Amino acid sequence: MAHSATLYKLVRAASWTDRLPEEQKSLYRNVMREARLRGLRFAVGGGFASNVYTAGWRNTKDLDLFIRRSDRDAMVRVLTGLGLRDYFDEKPYDRQWIYRGYDGEQIVDVIWQMANQRAAVDEVWLESGPVMEVNGEAFHVIPPEETLWTKLYVLQRERCDWPDAFNLICAIGPELDWPRLIDRVGPDTALLAGVLSVFGWLCPKRALDLPPWLWERLGARVPVDGGDCRAHLLDSRPWLVPPC
Repeated sequence: MAHSATLYKLVRAASWTDRLPEEQKSLYRNVMREARLRGLRFAVGGGFASNVYTAGWRNTKDLDLFIRRSDRDAMVRVLTGLGLRDYFDEKPYDRQWIYRGYDGEQIVDVIWQMANQRAAVDEVWLESGPVMEVNGEAFHVIPPEETLWTKLYVLQRERCDWPDAFNLICAIGPELDWPRLIDRVGPDTALLAGVLSVFGWLCPKRALDLPPWLWERLGARVPVDGGDCRAHLLDSRPWLVPPC
């Protein structure tokens, strides 16, 4: 991937794992180590992937492991063997795309497809992202394009992941493989165009760093100038990473 060297530097520079409580870090390390010992492949996504690419910090208190559907039962056995219980008994959830194991306040989510059934995890999710190392354990992070792809669909009354999408574009937007992402999004490019249009208003100067052809290709609103960031108009608290 053309941007792999840049992302590798971002991953090495990210220090979010140092901020995790030791108990939480130990559980995640044990889960990943046991999965690897059993020959199970996975990639880390969710909030931690966002932390990696943006060099920001947000402890979601859960670990999202993306796997192939065929490895679901084996990964569930890993969690069960380490003492994690099925979160369904605490709070029912949709078992069609995710299994949730928990130990007190710590949750490990095993995901094999999108919640809306738009896409299943494939080899690209597992192998094409950068490699991160934590305490001697190396693992893949899902690629930034797939990370952004998943964020497009989380636009709910109780939760919205578009701020994560804006942060990712702000941090590494010029390095993204936009043609591949557009191909992945397929018939839902209107959502991607919507995110880009808002981003062009939010960070007009940074938006001009994105490929010029992108706006016309998606039919998104072209940023008209390189004016100041407008993040404070949405929330007075700091929420958008530099360089915006």
